[in-house]
Amino acid sequence: MNSTRASKISSWLMTGLLAIGALTIAVPMYFTVVTALKTPSEMRGNLWALPQHWEWGNFAQAIQMTNFFGALGNSLLVTVFSVGIVIVTNSMVGYAIARNLHKRLYKGIFIYFLTALFIPFPIVMLPLVKEMAFLGLDNLVGLIILYVVYNLSFNVLLYVGYLSTVPVELEEAAMIDGAGPFTTFWKVIFPLLGPVNATVAILTGLWVWNDFLLPLVMLSDQGSFTLPLVQNVFQGQFTTQYNLAFSSYILALTPMLIIYLIFQRWIIGGVMRGAIK
Repeated sequence: MNSTRASKISSWLMTGLLAIGALTIAVPMYFTVVTALKTPSEMRGNLWALPQHWEWGNFAQAIQMTNFFGALGNSLLVTVFSVGIVIVTNSMVGYAIARNLHKRLYKGIFIYFLTALFIPFPIVMLPLVKEMAFLGLDNLVGLIILYVVYNLSFNVLLYVGYLSTVPVELEEAAMIDGAGPFTTFWKVIFPLLGPVNATVAILTGLWVWNDFLLPLVMLSDQGSFTLPLVQNVFQGQFTTQYNLAFSSYILALTPMLIIYLIFQRWIIGGVMRGAIK
């Protein structure tokens, strides 16, 4: 009886937590959608009320004011290249460290990467921006390079932890067959990194797509602005066009939502396999 009662209480608590979690997402989304479809005059009334006239033209106006498709192309370019380069380069660095962690040099490099996790970005922001500008990389190419390098420490930590569970015997067998370290990594190890690669891709993709601060301090050419950066166009000195701003927020959210809906089976499956591993 006590076991059954405890099970029911646990089920109720879980249901309550899920309901609270769902509300924390549903309520802001409702407010965002409702605001995006209102006219400027309706913004002075009840903010939670449904719009009397569904102003779908807000989306067209937001697209025009933000140069949405240009910013979308920039965000896609930066995100795709950043994620691809991060997975290739960071996995190689993680593999090199994981398989040589018993050596003093590689252990020192690993500790060096870990200490970088505790350095806040604002501390190195201005020197970094000045250095990139001096090198002529204050553009989308430089932005991609910074995304690849800046998240290296955390990704190496993930890869080293995951590779510690991969048997070394697999590589020894490949080397006996005549494979070198480079071939062993790409033919044997890299295919086994699917779960951690999925995790790194998700975390990196979301960060790059939603990041505002780094593009703000790096990019000076408006034609290179990413989607988060062009949202500033709705904020004036004395007023903010909230209905158009929220319309633009929904437009910026839509591409990532579509990507998730298409690839959710592989994303969830990769993360779950990584947890089980």
